[in-house]
Amino acid sequence: MTAYIIRRLFATLPVMAVVALFVFFLLRLAPGDPAAIIAGDDATTEAIEAVRMKLGLDRPLVEQFVVWVWALLQGDLGVSIFSNLPVTRLMAQRVEPTIALTLSTLVVAVSLAIPIGVVAAWKARKLVDRVVMGFAVLGFAMPVFVLAYVLIYFFAVQWQLLPVQGYQPMSAGLWPFVESLILPSVALGVTYMALIARITRASMLEVLQQDYIRTANAKGLATDRVLLLHALKNASVPIVTVIGIGIALLISGVVITETVFNIPGLGRLTVDAVLKRDYPIVQGLILVFAGVKVVVNLIIDISYAFLDPRIRY
Repeated sequence: MTAYIIRRLFATLPVMAVVALFVFFLLRLAPGDPAAIIAGDDATTEAIEAVRMKLGLDRPLVEQFVVWVWALLQGDLGVSIFSNLPVTRLMAQRVEPTIALTLSTLVVAVSLAIPIGVVAAWKARKLVDRVVMGFAVLGFAMPVFVLAYVLIYFFAVQWQLLPVQGYQPMSAGLWPFVESLILPSVALGVTYMALIARITRASMLEVLQQDYIRTANAKGLATDRVLLLHALKNASVPIVTVIGIGIALLISGVVITETVFNIPGLGRLTVDAVLKRDYPIVQGLILVFAGVKVVVNLIIDISYAFLDPRIRY
């Protein structure tokens, strides 16, 4: 087991190196010049070049990349071009709403999707199954921002049950904190929940056709015991896999959701930085998001060895 974990840890290093390489050069090759934005619309060519020299953007790309990587290896993500604040500080100021939104979405989606998928597999080809699969198809097809605006219109504007936008920290009270996360969590979690429910159903259907499940039913074991202890346990590997894949959906969905609901998190910071061509912030955020994805995949890979010991070999 130790050797397996060490191999998986070393496998993450080239992944992060490739991500850093692509992030740096794609940002530099993309249209837009932060020096021109800082200098203003009426700035002369000489003024723009002066700003570029001050920011170090006039250096060769390879030299800029080496300087950035060297600082990165020392734990320095750089300084924002526009605010002159360290990227790590800006991210620390915005990380709480993003973590709260992601965790609340994850808990709600997983806790609802797995039971729904199990019930759909148990009642396969019946009304419950058709309703669940219809919800899964609709939920997976509907864009996050469309569902977000629908929820805002009904629950915030028409019925005035929940706030339209904004975020309340835990220090403001438990209910204001929860209230500010309900609509964004539902909007972000429906797609994720639909995906998990479909995979859970498919995996459970395959397991429920196995001989040992028939034997358990023939022995007269309770239905819940057969479904949870025998079937769900052996169907867990695909479910855990899709939960990990869904983390990528959450990361991309956070950017849209925080923008729609005006939540001051990392997603909103990403949008603002992209619009301003603030290279250090965009680079730092993408690296952090990629690192989270890599760590989640690593945890899932390691969990395989506990769920099915044959995988480690």
